[in-house]
Amino acid sequence: MDLDLVFLGTAGSAPTAQRGPSALLVRRGGERLLIDCGEGTQRQLLRSNVGLVDLREVFLTHFHADHYLGLPGMMKTFALRGREVPLTVYGPPGLEDLFGALKRIFGRLTYEYQLVTVRPGDALAREDYELRVFPTQHGVSAVGYALVEAVRPGRFDAETADALGVPFGPERGALQRGESVTVAGRLVSPEEVLGPARPGRTIVVTGDTAPSAAVLDVSRRADVLVHEATFLDDEEERARETMHSTALDAAAIARDAEVGLLALTHISSRYPGGQVARQARTVFAETVVPKDFDIIAVPFAERGRPRLHKGGALEDQPGSVAEPAAVARVEEDASG
Repeated sequence: MDLDLVFLGTAGSAPTAQRGPSALLVRRGGERLLIDCGEGTQRQLLRSNVGLVDLREVFLTHFHADHYLGLPGMMKTFALRGREVPLTVYGPPGLEDLFGALKRIFGRLTYEYQLVTVRPGDALAREDYELRVFPTQHGVSAVGYALVEAVRPGRFDAETADALGVPFGPERGALQRGESVTVAGRLVSPEEVLGPARPGRTIVVTGDTAPSAAVLDVSRRADVLVHEATFLDDEEERARETMHSTALDAAAIARDAEVGLLALTHISSRYPGGQVARQARTVFAETVVPKDFDIIAVPFAERGRPRLHKGGALEDQPGSVAEPAAVARVEEDASG
């Protein structure tokens, strides 16, 4: 099952010529989950190789304008195209009030939409993963989202299955699902042909937040932590006043949580991306600062580490992917 992150908006509170406001698309198999929808998100999708697909779910972290201002325009565009597929929008308390105001902007729609208020501690169950909602510290009603996959069965030992006389077909499938089967009058259990259980993948997306114990807790051993880094250490006091994080704050959480890769977003126009990355790497080496249209691929652990693909969402045929602490570092430092 493919899993990746498409960075559509990586700027701080205001867009720049190179970075749009907050928007992140999580792609898992055929699913598309949009986390935040800053101004211009629909155009970012249209410019990318993703396209403006009929998204079924949008997740808002909080209700500052740079995180939702693109949503009413995108919803109206869907209606102009004659969309009929329902849309579900998730967000912290205050979501209903927000849409009470937004209705005057997008007007009548051709499709139904549903609002789901989420709170810290909620878990949205899916077929083989769940989306966990956790609290963040930003001075307003705000949450983050963690995609946590279920534990997977261990590797199937075909040689042992052959020796036990397990035929090819439904019996082997049942064993891989954790069910015992009877072969020639003998009960064969999954433990006889399966290796140790393998962990699923975890992606944590914070939205805007000051350094938080809750973020540290939910991020432990996550494959990827997407954390804001609005300031560098020269503006630490300002970060505390506005309940944002510095690059060093985010790096310390990534280090203590032992994550696989830290991706810093919500980058202020006062800092070049390379400068942000260099400061964070003094604390946590596996740090990248994605630009708009970069992609992070998240393979299963046995297939490698999360990898940054620069500009991947602008390519028709994505090519090789750069290792985060090596090639990506050179490219970022060169580009600034």
